[in-house]
Amino acid sequence: MPLYAGLMSGTSLDGVDAVLAHWPSADEATPAGSGRTQRTDRGAGPAGPARPVELAFVHRPMPAALREAFMRLNAEGPGEVHRAALAANALARLYAEAVAELLERAGVRAHEVRAIGAHGQTVRHRPGEFDGTGYTTQLLNGALLAEHTGIDVVCDFRSRDVAAGGQGAPLVPAFHAEVFGGNVAGGVGGEVGGEEGGVAVLNVGGIANLTLLPAAGPVRGFDCGPGNVLMDLWCERCTGQRFDGEGRFAASGRVHEGLLRGCLEEPYFSRPPPKSTGRDLFDAGWLDARLAAVASATAATAATATGAGALAGRLPTIAPADVMATLAELTAATASDALARHGAGTRRLLVCGGGAYNAHLMRRLVARAGAAVEVASTAAQGVAPDHVEALAFAWLARAFGEGQAGNLPAVTGAAGPRRLGALYPA
Repeated sequence: MPLYAGLMSGTSLDGVDAVLAHWPSADEATPAGSGRTQRTDRGAGPAGPARPVELAFVHRPMPAALREAFMRLNAEGPGEVHRAALAANALARLYAEAVAELLERAGVRAHEVRAIGAHGQTVRHRPGEFDGTGYTTQLLNGALLAEHTGIDVVCDFRSRDVAAGGQGAPLVPAFHAEVFGGNVAGGVGGEVGGEEGGVAVLNVGGIANLTLLPAAGPVRGFDCGPGNVLMDLWCERCTGQRFDGEGRFAASGRVHEGLLRGCLEEPYFSRPPPKSTGRDLFDAGWLDARLAAVASATAATAATATGAGALAGRLPTIAPADVMATLAELTAATASDALARHGAGTRRLLVCGGGAYNAHLMRRLVARAGAAVEVASTAAQGVAPDHVEALAFAWLARAFGEGQAGNLPAVTGAAGPRRLGALYPA
């Protein structure tokens, strides 16, 4: 029974998700509705049609100092190479701790695990085409992780796709097709759609990405825009908390239509797929520029109405809760708009990632998706929302080990299927 571990630390920088799983052989079956996974006959993914069975899951919070180091590395600054190397080492040690806990919980030994699929921490994501300028950087010392765990490590999955002219992201749609590509409206397994229409999967991490599993035709996917990244930034700035829990802060405010309009003018949202994005675009500077634009416009309007001297030296501000409500609405709006534009015929939207636990955001997704689309957490299909990406990287390690492609060119725009990852033997 080959075992694979998957490790994910995303743009939210909240911590490391680690999972240990195995893939049953094609003739094995897992009972439908068991909360585990089973075989699906839909054109699954690069490593075959069997679906994973999860053995253990661990979440390790990101230490404050390491989180700050990665935040600083998202922007250019002095001593980057040295700081990046130290952060890559620290992340490898954190990953190794998570793996050790996984093995203990599952009651297995390191030699029983075939490979670890480790994402690393994205600090730059600037894919190009074939002009030699595109690159993506996920920091991780894979050699150190292999040394600490005694397990083969596969990492740096995105670079191979970028080298082939792709976006390097999202990489999870092929995995989504395998796990959620069955007729989920009627239980796990079977074919998508028919008369019931297609399924979409929205992963709301720091960045939100959408996978489209139509009733017929190829799997598609792309980054919609900000997921939790701007909400987390604003929540920490205003409350000192890293994220908005169940969305109570956002729910206490009202959407500021002027700010929302300003945010939606971002050209990225109207770009056609394939496309991907990250903190390189949606950062504190992006948000502050739009807040300043709204404040300036409001001040100018008020000055015209009351006399320029009335507001001298002052800019009006938006209530913090209203900003939070607007940022939640931005995530819901860009995701639902992307679904309407590119996912015609979708009948069910499954939500995963940390955003699936934000009750306010889920309500806004329901409202914006409309009555024709059922919105539910992936938990309804037996896969916890915060486990999905870690499982995907275990799956990518498996694909690498079997010599199979891990990307979908229709999603990333790469020149063709490519075997993703770099191997660091134990």
